[in-house]
Amino acid sequence: MGAVTGPTSTEVIVAVDGGGMKTDAVALTMGGRVIARRRGPGSSPHFEGLARSVEIVDELVRDVTGDAAVRHVDLYLSGLDLPIEIERYRAAVAALPWARGGLVIDNDLFALLRAGTDEPDAVAIVCGSGINAVGVRGDGAVVRFPSLGPLSGDWGGGSGLGPEALWHAARDVDGRGERTSLTSAICAELGVGAIAELIEQLHFGERDQADLYALAPVIFAEASAGDAVARRLVDRQADEIIAFVRAIVHRLELASHAFPIVLGGSILQGGHAMLDERIAAGISSVAPHARIVRPDAPPILGAAIAAALHAGVPHDAVSRVRSEFAGEGAPTPV
Repeated sequence: MGAVTGPTSTEVIVAVDGGGMKTDAVALTMGGRVIARRRGPGSSPHFEGLARSVEIVDELVRDVTGDAAVRHVDLYLSGLDLPIEIERYRAAVAALPWARGGLVIDNDLFALLRAGTDEPDAVAIVCGSGINAVGVRGDGAVVRFPSLGPLSGDWGGGSGLGPEALWHAARDVDGRGERTSLTSAICAELGVGAIAELIEQLHFGERDQADLYALAPVIFAEASAGDAVARRLVDRQADEIIAFVRAIVHRLELASHAFPIVLGGSILQGGHAMLDERIAAGISSVAPHARIVRPDAPPILGAAIAAALHAGVPHDAVSRVRSEFAGEGAPTPV
């Protein structure tokens, strides 16, 4: 994505939102006006490694700031789930010129959260290539999760759905499992003649495991067509979302409160009726006064708002930040 305008010599605020697929960066004036904006590749340290993630972010920040003095930077990246990961990232950028002023580093869920709501009590859940959630309460209490995959009890997103679909397809082929239309659908989607061929490619490193993440839309399509195995995977994905909500509501004691639940990521923004209906019913049983919010602006908006607030811009300028992103549509896949 190109710049809105070129950065000037004025003092600027910078916001970065980085996921597994893309990274957005913006530079703002203290008046809340976007003066430069760029998009780069994914910068999650889980996928790219710490050093490469820092390189990507550094290039984008330098690009949007130009010769301007940097007053404050907010970085929100997927893959920063543990306190030690945040501290290591802070140490890795500490010597960079733009990191010497005000600096906030955290998980990209906080960008999604503030893209969807300004309310003090809120929950955000992302389900794209992976899955994670965060909850905040007005008194400053925060609930977050390690999001380390099976090691920390996580399942879902493309990284959970895709391999599970292949597992069922393999058992369909060799007779250990039930028949499923996922078998032929997977072969068609990934361009292989047979499941055995795909398994060999993955086993010998001829194909990246991440290719399986692309199977999520196939699973939803087969579920809608009536395949029982695919339908169970969709139900399981919905139940994982509900489990996050249940845990956050219990730990923050929000069961009787009215609050927004912000849903983001390609799977939760995909308009899958079967998934959405089960999620809505489950949330209603856990938090009857909560409401679901699907942001009509990308997570970089939330990052920009948070950066502006941390930099101490006036209230009317914070409102201007939101107007700068009006009409951009739903977030892109995370």
